Amino acid sequence: MKSSRIHRLAGVAVAASLALLTACGSSDPLESHGSSGGDPNSIVVGSANFPESETVGFVYAEALRANGFDVQTKMNIGSREIYVPALRDGSLTLIPDYTGNLLDYIDPSSTATTAEEIDAALPAALAPDLAITTPAPAEDKDAVVVTRETAEKWNLTSIADLAAHSAEVKFAAPAEFQERAVGLPGLRENYGLEISPSNFVPIADGGGPTTVKALTSGQVTAANIFTTSPAIEANDLVVLADPKSNFPAQNVVPLLRASAKTEQLARVLDAVSAKLTTEELVGLNDAVSGDSKTEPEAAAKQWVARQGLDAPVS
Repeated sequence: MKSSRIHRLAGVAVAASLALLTACGSSDPLESHGSSGGDPNSIVVGSANFPESETVGFVYAEALRANGFDVQTKMNIGSREIYVPALRDGSLTLIPDYTGNLLDYIDPSSTATTAEEIDAALPAALAPDLAITTPAPAEDKDAVVVTRETAEKWNLTSIADLAAHSAEVKFAAPAEFQERAVGLPGLRENYGLEISPSNFVPIADGGGPTTVKALTSGQVTAANIFTTSPAIEANDLVVLADPKSNFPAQNVVPLLRASAKTEQLARVLDAVSAKLTTEELVGLNDAVSGDSKTEPEAAAKQWVARQGLDAPVS
C-alpha cells in the first residue's frame, strides 16, 4: 500500500521481508503454485499486503474467470520490491497498482504529478517486460483531512487555507511523512504550511483507525488519511483540496507481465477499470473494513456480479 500504505519499503525492511518469506517456506504466497507458464489463458493474480489491493485483485480474478481464463490467486505478497520481480520471473501475471507510486518506483526522477502527466509518462517509463492496461477512474491518494468543525471554524477548503493556522495545527501521519518530498516538505514548499516537530504526531497505521481517532477526538487538528477510507464519510471529515498537486495522482491500474498482455486480457481489465470509480472503491473498502467485515474475495464477487462483469465481455 502505499507512508503510502507500504507502497515502498526501506532496503533493510525489504531484505527482512524476503528473508522471512524464504524462511517460512510454504507461507510464501509466491511459492504456493508454479508459474503461469506459456498458456495465455492461465493467469496468476496477486495483491500487495493491504485489504484494498487484495479486494481489487479478487475483482480482477473473478472478472477474468467469467471470461474463460484459468485463474490462480496469490494474495498479500508484499511491496513492489517483492511483486515486481515476481511479475518479471513469471510467478505472477497481474496485480493492482497505483499510477503515481508505480511511476515513482520505475522512474524516481519523474516530476509528473497530475493524472494526465502520470498517464502520459508511465507507459514509456515501464521496462519492456512490464505493461499496464487502462487506469481506472478510482483513485486512492494521500490527503490532508480535518474535521467538519475545524473546516467551518477556520473556513477551510484547501490545504492553502490551513497555512495561516500553522502554529495551531497538530498533524498526524506516519513518521516518514516528516521527510517524504510529498509530506511536510512538500506542504511547506507548495502551501506554506509549517508544522513544527513538536506539533507532529507520528502514527504508524497508514491513516487507519488510530489516526482517525486522534483526529475525531481532537488530539490532532489535521491528518494524512487516504481518500478511499470509509472513515471520511462515516465521521463527516473534510478532505482539503490540493490544487498544486502536492500529492501525485494515484489511479488504480492493472500492472502485468508484458508477455501475458493479450487483446482479450486487456479487454476484460479495461471493462473492470471502466466500472471502478472512486465511489465504488470506497464502497468495496467499506464492505471489507466497515461493520459488515466481508471477506475481500466475497466482497469482490458481489461487486463483480452487481456490475454485470460476471459474464463474458463482448
